[in-house]
Amino acid sequence: MEKIPVGVLGATGMVGQQYVTLLRGHPWFEVRYLAASPRSAGKTYAEAAVGRWNASGGPMPEALRGVIVSDANDVGAAQKAAAAGGCAFVFSALEMDKAATAALEEAYAAAGIPVISNASAHRWDPDVPVLVPEVNPQHTAVIPAQQKNRGWSRGFITVKPNCSIQSYTIPLFALLQAGFEARRVIVTTMQAVSGAGYPGVASLDVIDNIVPYIAGEEEKSEEEPLKILGAVEGGAIVKANNPRISAACNRVPVVDGHTACLSVEFGGKKPSVDEVKAIWAAFRALPQELGLPSAPEKPIVLREEPDRPQPRKDRLSEQGMAVVVGRVRPCPVFDLRFVGLSHNTVRGAAGGGILNAELLVKQGYLGC
Repeated sequence: MEKIPVGVLGATGMVGQQYVTLLRGHPWFEVRYLAASPRSAGKTYAEAAVGRWNASGGPMPEALRGVIVSDANDVGAAQKAAAAGGCAFVFSALEMDKAATAALEEAYAAAGIPVISNASAHRWDPDVPVLVPEVNPQHTAVIPAQQKNRGWSRGFITVKPNCSIQSYTIPLFALLQAGFEARRVIVTTMQAVSGAGYPGVASLDVIDNIVPYIAGEEEKSEEEPLKILGAVEGGAIVKANNPRISAACNRVPVVDGHTACLSVEFGGKKPSVDEVKAIWAAFRALPQELGLPSAPEKPIVLREEPDRPQPRKDRLSEQGMAVVVGRVRPCPVFDLRFVGLSHNTVRGAAGGGILNAELLVKQGYLGC
């Protein structure tokens, strides 16, 4: 198939860089439009990102080094690029305050340019799907209502969830899908410094230390899974009532990879450890059925070693797109406990956004 031209907003930031590197050689998408802050606009991508290149996917793609960066605030420039066949939709990795991000993403959608967002600005809009393609691909059904509500034609907004919940949402969903009712969850996350962006957490704050507070993170960790596990009703997404989640989020001196330790209480029938392991080992979902290019062959990778998963050893499982689980055992307070790990800048950020876009292409929402 002819490659679909795409743009990246916030292309010089850490997540924007990850989008660019992960899209290098993508079988469906080709980056042709780059936009960032006004201070980067008018420079080549190589000039704009000099001294800031930190993408874990390797060096800057040669084909993009000479591309002139546009001002992300100039929606008209993106419209011109789209009209010239250079930007069918955009990945948003904007690093602005929430209100400014919300307004700018809406401006792109109103201009007829779909927005596949990594930002949090629209996660609580009832007509905007928060997508984990293995869990809630049916939530894209709310897009026509979103367009009608806002007077948009071709444009729309979808978002991916907070990176802190990637390490346990899919494993919990697999158990729910198998017929077990998770009622309450206690989760403690140990989150990598790359989750704070660049330059991120000061070294003197995090080396030889754990910071037991990340602004807004616990609220996102407790509430976003309920929207993801909810249902589309009357043109809006209604969040699920269960499981109730209590989260404690910590910043730890790890570069990449968010780890979560969970205890889960079930209602009704309770799964045995062997049942849980079998469910996770067998789990496949729509992205795998569709053969989406970024979909991991195994969405959940089960480790049997007593000391796994570990960020340094396991974060790149399935090219960084899998959730790695281990230490599955009974819980003396609730019913089950386990450890989950996901790569926060791949599955939790750019890779998750790319998988969302692939799903939307297959479902026909991008009109490509």
